[in-house]
Amino acid sequence: MCEADDAKGGGGAHDDSGVGAMFSALLEDSAEDLYENAPCGYLSTLMDGTIAKINGTLLAWLGSRRDELVGRRRFSDLLTVGGRMYYETHIAPTLAMHGEAGGLALDLRAADGTRLPVLVTSTVKKGDDGAAQLIRITLFDARDRRAYERELLRAREQADVERDRARQLASTLQKTLLPPALMTVPGMEVAAYYHPASADEVGGDFYDLFPLTGDSWGFFLGDVSGKGAEAAVVTSLARYTLRSAAVYNPEPVKVLDNLNTVLHQQYRGGDTRFCTVIYGSLVPDDAGCAITLVSGGHPSAIIVRADGVAEFLHTPGGMLVGAIPGAKFAEVTAHLAAGDTLLLYSDGLTEARPVGASRERYSEEDLLDFLAASAASTAPDVISALTALLKGFGNGVEDDTALLALSIPLAEIGDA
Repeated sequence: MCEADDAKGGGGAHDDSGVGAMFSALLEDSAEDLYENAPCGYLSTLMDGTIAKINGTLLAWLGSRRDELVGRRRFSDLLTVGGRMYYETHIAPTLAMHGEAGGLALDLRAADGTRLPVLVTSTVKKGDDGAAQLIRITLFDARDRRAYERELLRAREQADVERDRARQLASTLQKTLLPPALMTVPGMEVAAYYHPASADEVGGDFYDLFPLTGDSWGFFLGDVSGKGAEAAVVTSLARYTLRSAAVYNPEPVKVLDNLNTVLHQQYRGGDTRFCTVIYGSLVPDDAGCAITLVSGGHPSAIIVRADGVAEFLHTPGGMLVGAIPGAKFAEVTAHLAAGDTLLLYSDGLTEARPVGASRERYSEEDLLDFLAASAASTAPDVISALTALLKGFGNGVEDDTALLALSIPLAEIGDA
């Protein structure tokens, strides 16, 4: 029984050792084959760079024979001129100091002169005494990666071109929605400014100033819902409708009535488009200028008086223009005397987030306080101060902003 067991045990041990020997031999063969035919290039060099060993994969990439390189050439000889300089001035010193260098992008020069992009990792092998013996170098074929990088770069350059083209188109289109220059009103100073929140999209803010019959003038400032080309279409329609309606019937409420009708009929099929607008007419007189304003859901205008007092011209109850048929609009009258300035603005200014810890939105009351504290006393001065304010907000301005100011110089009434 025991003998049988011993026999079995002996036989089992003999079988295990035989399998182990075969497995060990197979591993040795596989290790050598793996080195020689690995999916990457391997080579070892002496500390001076002379090639001591190189695998078949790298020889095939280079199109060279083993006896042409081993003991005859240095690793740096396999590189392009620029790569060789970089290796000798940067990589070799790094290996000497740190014993390794990885993730290096270099180009090999094959026997036929072609370039082979590779990623290189090098480590220094040290003996038991700590002395450096060899440099082991692993090289990965980076041709596909380099092609991908070139394609990525080409796509990025193309995207940059397309973005610049889109920005140029948006800028050109935006300019067509604003008057190239404000007209001169006798006895008044006028100024305007447009601040785009994005260079990539056309905004929906607009303004204009134009003559009516006799000595009267019409002016407006508005903000269309949305952005982009669709908003630009509505902006163009609103701007030219306002001018045409004002010539047809200059009464301010009628002007907004006509715009409301046009917008509602044009966009009543489900794609509702609307805007906020403040429209006004002005008539110069011996004491300054009579102003009539009508608002369709727009922020209230502000008058900065000659003594520095700033006040709202409230138009409560004015409804959005184009949203519903038969919308109601609120009208208010005022008078500008010498030294007074009227300001119209869009909500891009009063909804901005000033730079700071709280990042609370700027409000209409903040704007009123700013104007009251400002030394600005003319339309150009007011616009200049608000332009600097907007630029100070930086990326806190999330929407486009339009500004339009009209003032009567102090000297005008006295000279008259």
